[in-house]
Amino acid sequence: MTREYKKYSNRELIKSFIPYYSRYKWMFFLDMLFAAMTTVSELILPMILSEITDTATSDLAKLTMNFIGKMTFIYLILRIIEMVGFYFMQSVGHIMGARIERDMRMDLFTHIQGQSMEFFSENKVGSLMSRLTSDLMDITEFAHHGPENIFITGIKIIVSFIILILIDIPLTLVIFLIIPFMVFFSRKSRIRMREFQRSQRRFMGELNSDIEDSLLGVNVVQSYGNEKLEGEKFQEKNEIYAKLREKFYYAMADYLTITRAFDALMYIVVILFGGYSLIKGRITAGNFVAFIFYVQTLLTSVRKIVEFADMFSRGISGIERFTELMDIETTIVDKIDAIELKDVKGKIEFHDVTFSYPGFDELVLKNLNLTVNEGESVAIVGPSGAGKTTISKLIPRFYDIDSGKITIDGIDISEVTLESLRDNIGIVQQDVYLFSGNVYENIEYGRPGASKDDIIEAAKHAAAYDFIMDLPAGFDTYVGERGVKLSGGQKQRISIARAFLKNPKILILDEATSALDNKSENIVQKSLNRLSEGRTTITIAHRLSTIKNADKIYVLTDEGITEEGSHKDLLDLKGEYYNLYQVVEK
Repeated sequence: MTREYKKYSNRELIKSFIPYYSRYKWMFFLDMLFAAMTTVSELILPMILSEITDTATSDLAKLTMNFIGKMTFIYLILRIIEMVGFYFMQSVGHIMGARIERDMRMDLFTHIQGQSMEFFSENKVGSLMSRLTSDLMDITEFAHHGPENIFITGIKIIVSFIILILIDIPLTLVIFLIIPFMVFFSRKSRIRMREFQRSQRRFMGELNSDIEDSLLGVNVVQSYGNEKLEGEKFQEKNEIYAKLREKFYYAMADYLTITRAFDALMYIVVILFGGYSLIKGRITAGNFVAFIFYVQTLLTSVRKIVEFADMFSRGISGIERFTELMDIETTIVDKIDAIELKDVKGKIEFHDVTFSYPGFDELVLKNLNLTVNEGESVAIVGPSGAGKTTISKLIPRFYDIDSGKITIDGIDISEVTLESLRDNIGIVQQDVYLFSGNVYENIEYGRPGASKDDIIEAAKHAAAYDFIMDLPAGFDTYVGERGVKLSGGQKQRISIARAFLKNPKILILDEATSALDNKSENIVQKSLNRLSEGRTTITIAHRLSTIKNADKIYVLTDEGITEEGSHKDLLDLKGEYYNLYQVVEK
């Protein structure tokens, strides 16, 4: 299911972005002050040259070294002011931009981390990574240089206009009348630029996601000899991205060519009408020189506007993608009056629970009633698609149910805080995820800040200590991406050690041994048995031999729970469980 994002106007996007400046308003003020300082010498230089030229043409005797030295000294002071302003603009301005990027990345990362499983099923990781990295870097450049460019350009245009008006009103009006036409004719190309920029960004997220899929699944790719197939798939996407880039550059070329054409037109006007004014004596030679320099300053400002348009296109595209994600409301949230779940005993009850996955009409669970008593070990078995794993996702509120309620010790889980709920639940899954780090860090993840003694003890309980000590660097051994350097059984035991360290009152085992060989399964099963002691345990099982000692076994089918009882009782019943046992274990 593809999410349809809201369309935002530029005004809405800028409005959503401005609050990030408020945290650094003094830095912003200083940046603008220093930016203004960088324009001083450029705006005064034409006046100095005009004065020297007029002196040389009207009264050569006044053109002494003392006069030249005075003009040089004034310009030197102006250049020093400019360099001081430039240094602080480059440092303070960029630091402000980097801090804004940091704040936005933190806000976005926190927002994404708090999303439900539904969100992650709709959004590819590669696309999210693109929004957290390259998009925000473009925003940083926009945050820093955008206001600077507008402010500096505004100063130059206003000052240039005032001085040019004082020199020659008709010529100035002709020059400034050309600018609106330049903006008008370039507008279409600018709009196209933004559209292609947005398409590029979105497609780059898709491309990143495909690259990630291919690289993470490289073992499968190579085992099936599908390197050529993956290359062809990548080539197809890469070509599409290149075409989008080409369209963008054509639009940019249109935009820049139009601007340069109007640059040429302005100089032609200056040469033609300025020369005529010079002949008629309306302006002096010094004024003519100053006029040319101010027109050059004006054209430089217009080119800055062109550069800003490109920066604006990238920046606003990044802000748009940032805003799209930030506007997605987190569906799994605490109620305003949510309470802390404390002193958990571990009794779990499903009361007429009905559930379907978001975006799908088919019910996975319908009016399900289930009770797991405090400290009880319960197994749930049944055919694929019956909803076994779904139950394990509903207890920690990875999804919210459609109707009914789930309680722990009689308290509706929707009434308690997510943090306190999940703090009391430990989950060991078939697909173990180890973070890219060392063994110690992966176990410590169960209780950040735990002592080394506690981590070692957890490893011993999980029957992981011995193999860890045999690793090249013991607990400091790097496990590789997703634990690729460890075997399945080793990864599983580290995940069990992580759960031991967390020490939850409720334990969910979701087919934790189904992907292991017999030897590894026996070792891991013993660790799981130790982990289950004294806890309320729900085991989602595929291999029925692993749940023979469960206090109670529930058989879940499309029709709900059809059988319940001990392993022996259900075999004696010779019903659904008996048939499953014959198929799976024989």
